[in-house]
Amino acid sequence: MEKTTIGIIDDHKIVRQGLKELLQKISNFKVTHEFENGVAFLEALPLTDAPDLYILDYSMPDMNGVEVLRALEEKENEYKVLLLTQHFDEQIIDAAYHHGARGFLHKNCTAHDLKFAIDNIVKIGYNNVSEILKRMRHYEEPADKKNEIALSNREQEFLRLVCDENEYTYDQMADIMGLSVKSIEAYRTALFDRYGIKSKVGLVLFSFKHRLTPPFI
Repeated sequence: MEKTTIGIIDDHKIVRQGLKELLQKISNFKVTHEFENGVAFLEALPLTDAPDLYILDYSMPDMNGVEVLRALEEKENEYKVLLLTQHFDEQIIDAAYHHGARGFLHKNCTAHDLKFAIDNIVKIGYNNVSEILKRMRHYEEPADKKNEIALSNREQEFLRLVCDENEYTYDQMADIMGLSVKSIEAYRTALFDRYGIKSKVGLVLFSFKHRLTPPFI
């Protein structure tokens, strides 16, 4: 079985070593990269042999975990990040998800919790999607941090249907919009390419992050 490769960003060497040993014991995981802080990690990017997932500590000197996530948003490549921290602060969790974290775990979590979260992020892209969507709905980004997203009327309508609680299929969206399925797929592909989105769940998170569809408008 192919190993899941992992990078660890934490300013404590003993924590990195402990995580590395734990990950090797609980599953087919292999730690391939270690960074002592967020600055060192960002300076090393892009990695030619990038791991499947990064475990990122929140409390670090110079840049905290959320600031690292915010910097990653400016990168062209996709980074799957699990935020691990001893601070169970609602604002930190909300901001982490808003800036692209694929999951969040408290440092008091069990080995089973850690394995479960990593497997989910690697296989489906996110851990605990329902929690992320709930938090994204209620997250209020400071005014000076909001991004301007330009969508056509048709793209806006398509995105609204993607986020609808009825969970329409692409075939159903085509019927509602009076278009062919190929046209719907073209809107999806255009948004995927333009904003670096990889999945339908990613479209929903993108919409909530930028407050583009109901209940925000």
